[in-house]
Amino acid sequence: MSEDPFVSVDEIVAARRTIAGAIRHTPVEPSASLSGRTGVPVTLKLEHHQHSGSFKFRGATNAVLSLTPAERAAGVVGVSTGNHGRGLARAAAAAGVRCVIAMSELVPANKVAAIRGEGADVLIGGRSQDEAQQAVDRLVAEGMTMIPPFDDRRVIAGQGTLGLEMLEDMPAVDTVVVPLSGGGLISGVAAALKARKSGIRVVGVSMERGAAMHASLAAGRPVEVRELPTLADSLGGGIGLGNRHTFVMVRALVDDVVLLTEAEIALGIHHCYWQERQIVEGSGAVGVAALLAGKIALEGPTMLLLSGGNIDMALHHRVVSGETVDVADEAA
Repeated sequence: MSEDPFVSVDEIVAARRTIAGAIRHTPVEPSASLSGRTGVPVTLKLEHHQHSGSFKFRGATNAVLSLTPAERAAGVVGVSTGNHGRGLARAAAAAGVRCVIAMSELVPANKVAAIRGEGADVLIGGRSQDEAQQAVDRLVAEGMTMIPPFDDRRVIAGQGTLGLEMLEDMPAVDTVVVPLSGGGLISGVAAALKARKSGIRVVGVSMERGAAMHASLAAGRPVEVRELPTLADSLGGGIGLGNRHTFVMVRALVDDVVLLTEAEIALGIHHCYWQERQIVEGSGAVGVAALLAGKIALEGPTMLLLSGGNIDMALHHRVVSGETVDVADEAA
């Protein structure tokens, strides 16, 4: 009998118990500026205040704390665009487990340095996550345990704890807006929300440059896309042609997906800083950016998930100062 690809709310509740002593229940703040602009109550879930600077710490912690003694002794390895690596490195260090993170050459230097600062060994190679995955596969063959960034029951369940929090923080919420990359975050959040509240709407937001899940949904199956430089760098990477969980969960549970230009993402970062007084990376600001761009129609109370704050501060300064920044030109 094949494994059910859907992660259940019971698994998410169990994950919440597992990670309760390790994570922060991150705060929520009403946004007067966005509420005034949209005409409905808009609240921000400040998950960029989580340990390691992003939601990734939730799933990584649940996965590490679920390891067998033999797996703990052998160590863990993962591939990352930055935030999963940092979350996994911190979770492994807290548990006394060796950790190796493989990343492509497109990962910003500040995120590489942060992962090393958490105590992990770092391997850099290739121009995509798929190429970086080859190094992970070699280490798994040598006995280490891979903890994927998104397509894993333990990881999805850990990220889903955010959905439980969000509904407790704003019981009247009608629409939840979530950054979308490989789908581990939005799958878990949507599974939790829709199990607890009928009729709630979940909207995913990604960038126009290399949105793998969006392309896969359009094709009706997981497909590869070219990974391109973007201000929303944490949303880069493929979903895996052998995707086991997140593709079917996103297809079934997410009501809409919208894409943003680089200029729109920059405005989201700019707004978060000047209007909300929050330092948020591009991937974490896409929900705000989508509202500013008028790409999501709102009918009732709305919560935006600010998922990460691990942006290079020199880049952040340029964006919030109004400079036109195209990371693709700078990477060429």
